[in-house]
Amino acid sequence: MIIERKDNEIIFRLPGDTNIDDLQVIVDWLEFREISSKSKATQEQIDELASEAKKGRWEKTKSILGL
Repeated sequence: MIIERKDNEIIFRLPGDTNIDDLQVIVDWLEFREISSKSKATQEQIDELASEAKKGRWEKTKSILGL
């Protein structure tokens, strides 16, 4: 593996037989870090949003299962 810094970029060079699925997990994590670093949300807001998302998911699941 080779890591280079060129101008405003960082370039990773990996062997051709690198597992793409594993690499995608790393890319997704890096993208998450980049996006979340710009967030001004408080932990309380994040917790509330997560709670709302879970509640909506459970309501939809109950509806599908007829509960």
